[in-house]
Amino acid sequence: MDLISLAVMIVPFPILALLALIAVPALSIDGVGAQNKSEPDTAGAASLLPVPSPVSSIETIQADETLPIPYAPPLSGIRAIQAGESELILEARLTDDTAPLTHGVTWRVFAAKPGADGRLPLLATSRGGTTSFRLAGGTYYVHAAYGRAGAVKRIDMRGEPRVEPLILDAGGLRLTAVIGEDQPADPQTISFEIYKDTEYGERIQLVDDVDEDIVLRLNAGIYHVVSRYGTVNAIVRADIQVNPGKLTEATIRHEGAEITLKLVEEENGEALANTQWTVLTPTGDVLHNSVGAFPSIILAAGTYSALARHSNQNYSREFEVETGIDRDVEVRLTDIDAPPTGLRLNR
Repeated sequence: MDLISLAVMIVPFPILALLALIAVPALSIDGVGAQNKSEPDTAGAASLLPVPSPVSSIETIQADETLPIPYAPPLSGIRAIQAGESELILEARLTDDTAPLTHGVTWRVFAAKPGADGRLPLLATSRGGTTSFRLAGGTYYVHAAYGRAGAVKRIDMRGEPRVEPLILDAGGLRLTAVIGEDQPADPQTISFEIYKDTEYGERIQLVDDVDEDIVLRLNAGIYHVVSRYGTVNAIVRADIQVNPGKLTEATIRHEGAEITLKLVEEENGEALANTQWTVLTPTGDVLHNSVGAFPSIILAAGTYSALARHSNQNYSREFEVETGIDRDVEVRLTDIDAPPTGLRLNR
């Protein structure tokens, strides 16, 4: 059941300011935005072939979006600067040498002193691109979120206007999946999960059930991607590098197919209802249990056994799953067999 290959291409990322990207919860000042969920230890994961060299360029991507506004005032509205206040202008950049982002940024300004709950009080927010706040003298923490990318900066206001850039050190990741070499996968059968290793060695889940062809904005770094074809054992894992200011496009290749189980009296006969099904690996591990006339499941390429129970009689047949070949697997009433010792079929 070994897989696959992973095709990766990396392109300049300033175009992400023009893309229609998914909206995900912004990271908080203490990083609470990431789900503290470890990657499940799922059996049947595929091995990963070497990653090819990045492609230098692809066709420019255009997006059907309204034109961004140059400034995004605080949500509380524009007001005159009061006595003792000064203006803080903030701009977010993917890298030191990229232009300020014009939209898609969520800004939060926090007080520097924790509140009674131990958290930094949120004082103001803004959404858009470059923005400004009117703040009294003192120390503040400013957080900029761009999708799942974020940066925090401590700022001291001393009664004079300031312009402060926040460097996100961020890039983009877009995932797609194919079956075999280049057979398009039904998007309804594919899912992606993205994990990140913390400085303490713990792997946490950042995003669950990511759709294909969606650009995720992430801080630069290595991310662990889990791609699932179906819900059983067609699973691919890969570590993918996101580079600052670049868009990384990764295509994951699955080896598997969808099979439909049928218990029939004769070849190409009508499927018998009220049949209990169990699918086993060659080593006897149970992968699937169901009841019905013709259940469909997606399996990784390999050899399996289908066990059917109908009218208190057991039937079994070995079958092969070949990549990209969806087909029916017929177990006939002549395939009478007893299940392996210790196996208990559904009742």
